[in-house]
Amino acid sequence: MESKGKKCKICKAFHKLTGPTVPDFSPDDTSRASIVSVENEAAPLEILPTIDEGALLRKIDLRVIPMLFVLYLAAFLDRVNIANALTLRLPQDLHLKGNESNVALTIFFVPYVLFEIPSNILLKKFKPHVWLSACILAFGIVMLCQGFVQSYRGLLATRFFLGLAETGVFPGSFYLISFWYKREESQRRFAVFWCSVITANMFGGLLASAIANMQGVRGYSSWRWIFILEGIATIVIGIGAYFLVADFPADVRWLSAEEKEFVIARTGTEERAATAITVSNIVSFFSDVKNIIGGFMYFAVIVPTYAYSYFAPTIVKTLGYSTVETQLHTVPPAAAALGLCLLSAYLSDRLRLRSPFIILGFLLNIIGLAILLTIHHGFHVRYLGICLVAMGAFSTGPIVICWYVMNLNGHMQRSIGTAYMIGFGNTGGIVATFCFLAKDAPLYHLGYSICMGVVCVGVLAVVLYAGLVILENNGARKRDEKQLADKLLVLHIAVPVPVPEFSPPSLQASPFVQSAFP
Repeated sequence: MESKGKKCKICKAFHKLTGPTVPDFSPDDTSRASIVSVENEAAPLEILPTIDEGALLRKIDLRVIPMLFVLYLAAFLDRVNIANALTLRLPQDLHLKGNESNVALTIFFVPYVLFEIPSNILLKKFKPHVWLSACILAFGIVMLCQGFVQSYRGLLATRFFLGLAETGVFPGSFYLISFWYKREESQRRFAVFWCSVITANMFGGLLASAIANMQGVRGYSSWRWIFILEGIATIVIGIGAYFLVADFPADVRWLSAEEKEFVIARTGTEERAATAITVSNIVSFFSDVKNIIGGFMYFAVIVPTYAYSYFAPTIVKTLGYSTVETQLHTVPPAAAALGLCLLSAYLSDRLRLRSPFIILGFLLNIIGLAILLTIHHGFHVRYLGICLVAMGAFSTGPIVICWYVMNLNGHMQRSIGTAYMIGFGNTGGIVATFCFLAKDAPLYHLGYSICMGVVCVGVLAVVLYAGLVILENNGARKRDEKQLADKLLVLHIAVPVPVPEFSPPSLQASPFVQSAFP
């Protein structure tokens, strides 16, 4: 047994030689390539005595998350409020025929998908408070105009420009959040932001049920008032966003220079070192099959999510409710989804697990869809199926995004990765808008079957992604072990097998690594 003093000397020599970043000897589903560098890891240790990390984190939470939540709450509410309008008099007033309402839903996603990556590049160029506020302001103006359309063509035009205006808000917000938090802190923040989607579904039904009573006010149909009132609110939010949205850590004015250095170092982002994204960067990103699979995971989330968001009022109406009752009965499934989303986020961060919670959400989706597909009588059972679909879809989304985004490293990868994932995933919105056609009512066998098939593909994508990350990490561990052994031999220190009985800081498991298994 070595003396305590000798151990300390060995520890110091070992730490000095190997640095603070050391292999973790347990399987994980988080890419080691995204773990912070030695320099970034070490910097906070020097600044820590003068920084109250807890107080700083609370300040960041109050400055970053609430405004992004409000931004996307307004954006998503404006995006899906057409689902409520379709249960009012919009189809009759605009003389929609056949699948024209589905086409109006679909055209939103064309610019939304195509301009994701350019939008993230512009976000970096113009700074988040400028770009995100401009997007929301434009979105509100177009939404207001949608309240005055007089034809099917006018509806298509406004839906197209809504998609163009919103293209940067969702991926840009996730991209921004990822630069403010460490990996083990990120899931709960991603989940809170994602809850804006669920809240929009909840309040969309409540607002629509209230606005439905405005039929004929000032000569306008109630569906027009939905677009007009929500458009005005979004314009106000867009103006406020210019002053309230946080930028990247190095650019904000509400942190001291020391605090900025600390945030950048503790998250390991080195935000200021970012370079312009080139075509070769994009090609390099997509040469990793793991990055491509991430898009399929999110695709499997989006199809049931949008199917619920756009068609929940239509599906609930088949249970025999009036228009106002239909809007109100879309709220409880979203409320249940909100609770599960927050609980899953807390447990995922606490246990440092991602993939099991994603699989759980997909399983809830499959069970709910199976109920709706096979049971056609009995209100309570079918309503349970709707609740399970909502819970599965909405609880899975933030975990998939967090898992994928936080496995990416630096501005280049996260800029391309978030845009690709959200862009490719949202092609699922195009699929979702054609899942529930009027001719298939009220059973919607085709729609439920498509959603179930897509979710099954998502389960496969999660398994493949986790497997590739674990294989990658195992290879990295072997290389790290060899490098450590070589460095120890240089110091003439024998390397016991298994790990030495003393545990210098550099041998402790990295707090950023999340185990794939209990």
